[in-house]
Amino acid sequence: MRSAGSGTPWDTADLAALVLDGTGAVLCCTPGAERLLGRSADELYRRSVRTLLADPRRWPNMRRLPGTEEWDGETVLRTGEGAELRASFHISPVGRGTRGGGPRWLVLGAPAEVVAAGRHEVAFIQELFLQSRVGFAVFDERLRLVRTNSPLLPYTGLPADMAGHRLGDFIWAQDARAIDRLLSEVLETGVPVVQADVLVRTVVDPRQGRVLSLSAFRLQAPDGRVIGVTALFTDVTEQQRATQRLELLHRGTEALSGSLSVDDAARLLVGVLVPEFADVAAVDVAGWALAGRERPGSREAPGGPGADRAAPLRRVATAPEGGRAVAAVPEAELAGPDLMSVPLRAQDSVLGRIVVRRSPDRPPFEEDDLSLLREIASRTALVVENARRYARERRVAVRLQRSLLPPPVTESAAVQTASVYLPTGAATGASGDWFDVIPLSSARVALVVGDVVGHGLQATATMGRLRTAVRTLADLDLEPDELLAHLDDLVAQLMLDERREDTDRDEEDEDEDAADEEEQEASGSERIFDSYGATCLYLTYDPVTRHCVMASAGHPPPVVLGPDGTGGYPDLSPGPPLGVGGLPFERLELVVEEGSVLALFTDGLVEPGRTDLDVGMAALCRELRAALPLTRPLRETGRGVVDTLAPGPLDDDVTLLLARTRVVPEADTVCWTLEPAPENVAVARELVARQLTGWGLEELVFTTELVASELVTNALRYGGGGPVELRLVRAGTLICEVADGSSTQPRMRRAQTEEEGGRGLFLIAQLTHRWGSRYTRGGKTIWTEQTLPTAAAAPSGPATSGPAT
Repeated sequence: MRSAGSGTPWDTADLAALVLDGTGAVLCCTPGAERLLGRSADELYRRSVRTLLADPRRWPNMRRLPGTEEWDGETVLRTGEGAELRASFHISPVGRGTRGGGPRWLVLGAPAEVVAAGRHEVAFIQELFLQSRVGFAVFDERLRLVRTNSPLLPYTGLPADMAGHRLGDFIWAQDARAIDRLLSEVLETGVPVVQADVLVRTVVDPRQGRVLSLSAFRLQAPDGRVIGVTALFTDVTEQQRATQRLELLHRGTEALSGSLSVDDAARLLVGVLVPEFADVAAVDVAGWALAGRERPGSREAPGGPGADRAAPLRRVATAPEGGRAVAAVPEAELAGPDLMSVPLRAQDSVLGRIVVRRSPDRPPFEEDDLSLLREIASRTALVVENARRYARERRVAVRLQRSLLPPPVTESAAVQTASVYLPTGAATGASGDWFDVIPLSSARVALVVGDVVGHGLQATATMGRLRTAVRTLADLDLEPDELLAHLDDLVAQLMLDERREDTDRDEEDEDEDAADEEEQEASGSERIFDSYGATCLYLTYDPVTRHCVMASAGHPPPVVLGPDGTGGYPDLSPGPPLGVGGLPFERLELVVEEGSVLALFTDGLVEPGRTDLDVGMAALCRELRAALPLTRPLRETGRGVVDTLAPGPLDDDVTLLLARTRVVPEADTVCWTLEPAPENVAVARELVARQLTGWGLEELVFTTELVASELVTNALRYGGGGPVELRLVRAGTLICEVADGSSTQPRMRRAQTEEEGGRGLFLIAQLTHRWGSRYTRGGKTIWTEQTLPTAAAAPSGPATSGPAT
């Protein structure tokens, strides 16, 4: 027993207690009554209670009150100081006096506002424990339940009477421990917990787990002693599940967005679904969609509208890997407590399906889960359809690009070549890398490599345009710097024309063009002129003189390795990219040894993963030296270098063109200088006949004499009066060249019947395999080529060097 101070449940500071006799006279009172009435006990003794009231008529007649009933009421007291105080009172019978007197009455009184506040507190507490949607529980200091609203929450597995129980008696141990930890912290620190989410699963039905929002505060007695903790539980399961579904949909959308690979997108998606949404998830896709083909039965598909619409599905992703696979289900929608399957539909086509399964110890699927899976399936179907369309476009672009590229291996009198071309991965589409090996006149060859900005069909089409333009300009036998200048003008004009067309479209229909622009941005396509920020490296090699001439439009120089394995990058200054204009292109001329290796490449090989260009070029040079391209087959060398420098997924096309130089032996070349005299035409015929006889080409003597006679005659007549140079070269074909000092190009025409001249070039065109002319620094050269007889096709000297390509 201890002293009961103020603030305890027994505190009488505001409570007045009086004992009245049967007439209403005060027999005794408490100190609280003295304070309330402002009178001492002696003053109150034997005084009628009516005299203490401002309106005695509101007090009941004590003699008429039944001795078995209690009464409540309000009145106005007049204190000893003369003040009036509204008070509430309660009258209870206490039996008769011990000396046989009349009845006794216990009167309890307090200020009316105090009693009203107490009534509100009682009503508040009573209503708290009557709530059914909000759980309210009082725990003692040992975390035993003292009182709860009934029921605590409408869940199965909760005892009807929880008083004296701990949470662990009916809640899963790990869930109970988590809540006990929170309540213990509140007991120890006094810091309330506000809206802490806790998982509650009952022992009886653990699958029906609920998420509760817990708020708790400590209970203290008026003397400061901790006597327990009060907890308020609100069921937020549906709100949290809705939030989780939205977050899951967001993460699933992120996993699907930005990917044009069905395999990658499906793998990321099942990783999102498992284990949060399901224990096992799988994505199946139709084979025709994966291959980027049209739906069976469509007009575009092989077989047309009558083709079979049923296409087998292929599983592209399952999570977890190695787990029990989800059983195959029909393509129609299936919704069960543990298994759901939703088809992937795009327009009127079924592209595949998503299948998910939960283990028996997890809550079953709900209608909202099915709605979520439908939404994920619709977005997945859009990704699959976009990937299908992209795969089709990429396949067309790659096919077009490969059709525009030369064979991977070529042989000529000038070089052996081998190329490696790897298109970029499916995420970005085929790029605009290109290369070419162009035969030129007089056994020479041109090597070209270029890179067009952008990806997809547009870049491929641009590459085709540039390749065609380069071949056309190369046929004019222009020097590399001159060829790039013409190509630069062409690209600049194409860019200007495209911009004009775009401006005209804007003026005609701005709204329609804006929609087209949005569609282009959504599909990742580019305008044509955007792809013309192209680079190009062009070089020519002459196997007779061993001269190599090159020029660059924004492209890295080639690697040049001599026969001894030494070498590197020539000191070539690249000009601006094509289409910039305004600056000349620098030409560099080298003399390369027989058996040297030239390596032309694009930036995808030396900048994998955006490596620094200088670092990548140095690595390429090292790898080429280590690969021994002078002794190994070029194709094997190229593949080894590419595998080393670009081993992983490609974000840009990779192109490598290797060329091993050859030299035409001196014995297969002869050159004469003829003075400008008419009699030298006969001398030219005699020299040609003697040389061809020495080469064993008697079959070509008559034709070549006639060709040389016509060419020398034209040179002497229209060549400006200077010496004429006649040259024969045997290099796979028989080449006859005549050079003079005039820059006037010959023109073949059809002579009239009565004309005596004008038939020379016509005869040459009929007698030779091909003919042409090219400008030189000192004038021009007219050349012809004749096919060698089969027995004499091989050069007399070692025209080839190195291993087979």
